[in-house]
Amino acid sequence: MSEEDLPLKNELEMLVERLKEGNVDLHRPTLESLRTLIRTSTSSMTSVPKPLKFLRPHYATITEVYESWLPSDNKLFLADILSVLAMTYEEDKRDSLKFRLQGSSEDPGSWGHEYVRHLSSEIGQEFNHRQENDMESEDLIELALEIIPFFLKHNAEADAVDLLLELEIIDRIPQFVDEDTYARVCRYMASCVNLLVPPDDCLFLRTAHTIYRQHNKFTEAITLAIRLGDRDLIKEDFDAAGEFDALLQKQVGFLLGRQQMPMLIEDEEIQEILNNTHLTKHFISLAKELDVFEPKTPEDIYKSHLENIRPGFTSGTIDSARQNLASTFVNSFVNAGFGNDKLITIEDGNNWIYKNKDHGMLSAVASIGMIMLWDIDEGLVKLDKYLYSPDEYIKAGTLLAIGIVNTGVRNENEPAFALLSEYINKPIHQQRICAIVGLGMAYAGSHRIDILDLLLPLVSDSNLSMEIASLAALSLGMIFVGDCNGDITSTILQTMMERDPAQLKESWGRYMGLGLALLYLGKQDASDATLETLKAIDHPISKQVGVLVEICSFAGTGNVLKIQNMLHICNDHLDKEKDDDLHQAFAVLGVALIAMGEDIGSEMALRTFNHLMHYGEPVIRRTVPLALGLLCASNPLLNVLETLSKYSHDNDSDVAINAIIAMGFVGAGTNNARLAQMMRQLASYYHKEPNCLFMVRIAQGLLHMGKGTISINPYHSDRRLMSPVAIAGLLSTIIAFTDAKTFILGRYHWFLYFLVTAMYPRFLITLDENLNSLPVTVRVGQAVDVVGQAGRPKTITGFQTNSTPVLLAHSERAELATEEYIALSHVLEGFVFLRKNPDFMEEDKD
Repeated sequence: MSEEDLPLKNELEMLVERLKEGNVDLHRPTLESLRTLIRTSTSSMTSVPKPLKFLRPHYATITEVYESWLPSDNKLFLADILSVLAMTYEEDKRDSLKFRLQGSSEDPGSWGHEYVRHLSSEIGQEFNHRQENDMESEDLIELALEIIPFFLKHNAEADAVDLLLELEIIDRIPQFVDEDTYARVCRYMASCVNLLVPPDDCLFLRTAHTIYRQHNKFTEAITLAIRLGDRDLIKEDFDAAGEFDALLQKQVGFLLGRQQMPMLIEDEEIQEILNNTHLTKHFISLAKELDVFEPKTPEDIYKSHLENIRPGFTSGTIDSARQNLASTFVNSFVNAGFGNDKLITIEDGNNWIYKNKDHGMLSAVASIGMIMLWDIDEGLVKLDKYLYSPDEYIKAGTLLAIGIVNTGVRNENEPAFALLSEYINKPIHQQRICAIVGLGMAYAGSHRIDILDLLLPLVSDSNLSMEIASLAALSLGMIFVGDCNGDITSTILQTMMERDPAQLKESWGRYMGLGLALLYLGKQDASDATLETLKAIDHPISKQVGVLVEICSFAGTGNVLKIQNMLHICNDHLDKEKDDDLHQAFAVLGVALIAMGEDIGSEMALRTFNHLMHYGEPVIRRTVPLALGLLCASNPLLNVLETLSKYSHDNDSDVAINAIIAMGFVGAGTNNARLAQMMRQLASYYHKEPNCLFMVRIAQGLLHMGKGTISINPYHSDRRLMSPVAIAGLLSTIIAFTDAKTFILGRYHWFLYFLVTAMYPRFLITLDENLNSLPVTVRVGQAVDVVGQAGRPKTITGFQTNSTPVLLAHSERAELATEEYIALSHVLEGFVFLRKNPDFMEEDKD
């Protein structure tokens, strides 16, 4: 023992001896000395403080002394000291807490941070013990509420939240937070939500929402209200924002417009913001700013001269109609939203339409809708002449195009409803289908009852083909996404029970199921009754639809138990002759759909897919690439690209086709150069296989979607919010690939257009108070998770400084480079209002 330690040890032993003596007058000064020695002992962070170390052997003795004393102030004082000493004594006895509750009620924080943390862990253990034995816990809750202010003052917000969660009183935290701590508390609480079980997850969101509202942080509050899916709360926040600050209400309006939350407001200007009317104007000006307004041809995308095909092997073997069809899609995705191209919106665009056959003409005309996306007035002018065409396919394509143009944008004249509703009951099959699908796209997420009255009879009419009934169900699912609508649910279930088993076996059955599943998107346990009813249907479809409903209910929640459940379904080896195995394909997609909202879950899902690819049945292997495409939409992670590139050469042509299109989903709108090169290699590899080549071309079109400005990732607002409408579109497209030969490679290639509901520009545009673009310098870099970090950590890394408008990739975040302006949104993404900072002083320019 060192020389300075010895006197300390001797002094402490002497003080313990004094306590044992009967002289009561000496007890008080002795306790004072002990307290001073313990409190002033500062040793390194990693070792036990010296006084506690030397007093440890005497712990039992001091406890006996304590028991022998009569009740007095000194006895309370000694209990405090024993509570601190107990930290180093036996772990599981919870003595620190026992003596603390018996001691004087002085501030626990005065004994230091380590003591308070130790105490809080014992409070949690004791609380659980008492809960199991039905005992009262009021004294524990009181003590916890004394500790909370200490945690909040000392940058330990996470400990405060954890303690209140343990005691099931998290709703008490708003009274303790102040201007300095609320942001960190809420950030921590919001990041915990994915890891909590119901009902704690909703309670956390509501509590954080309350705190944000106390501090008038409306954009943060409404983000949480959207995550809760509580329409009344959203409306209340929106109105409150308007009373607080008119410009802030417009900012909140942009957020709701991005989420496609329908709302009717008196104020015309705000209604336009909610209707996304400004989207097309700003998107075009962004294109001019970035110098990508000039239209591109499919050949600009394919760069065929770089494909190493031996001369003489050119397009002789390839069906030219199939090639033209691929070019139609590529042209529409690449020039989406720009309002111009070089194939079809030009003077003699009709020539291109007639280069396609029947259903190809339908897709060609529909592509005009994609090129004119978000620009309703111009788009309808361009489409008008095709409405009078005698050719039923051209007319049908026009109806689909009207639906596409109106996607994500509302217009008070309701042109889509007026034009499409009159074709819903027309006898011409193709036009009827396109009108149904067009309505579903144009009004996705709008919860419009008048469209319900139009489409619901089509679902229940058993004389109609399964195709019409299923597409009507799908459109209703998209329009009422996440609404749990009882009428639609009961009608779809009733139809499944009444339909002929042979009809339910058709490939269309999956879309009727998807329509039902979308009603419960993200609603977790709300689908329980529906799942029970499905079990009563005696047909394989009940299993498939059951899986679909379950995966949609838990989409984006990261719920580990549900993911395990889906893997369990993939585990069964079914007899192909007797059993239908489509539900296994949906279970694979379910793993991606449930895990996609949460980073750690997504990483684990990637590893899981690797295993499924090795050991799964053929149906599972075919679906894994699609699941990867869903999990990483518009997020070209290198390891995922490598994996898909490997699968794209698989012996099973279905696996290869799905891997190729998944590469398109993963790279959608990113212009990723590595992926572009892989695609060119695939094009030369498959130059003799029309189906695979067709897919490669489509994937190339997706990669360059909007010339690299449009994303299909369903997450926005710093990846906090999931857009239900985007998920609906992605799922509708991806499920078509579970039977690609019938749908995409058959006559229903236009199912690719369902992606339109997930398409949105990946821009940041800063606006002044009059809604005009206001260029400012921003830093754009990789987002860093700063939850729970002390001080003011950097939120981005490896940044570049640009002037707005700028494009943001999947994991990037932007922040203002100077303090000249204050942003009204907490996330710099999409449209953001800026206001001059009154405290900003411009330095002298010299």
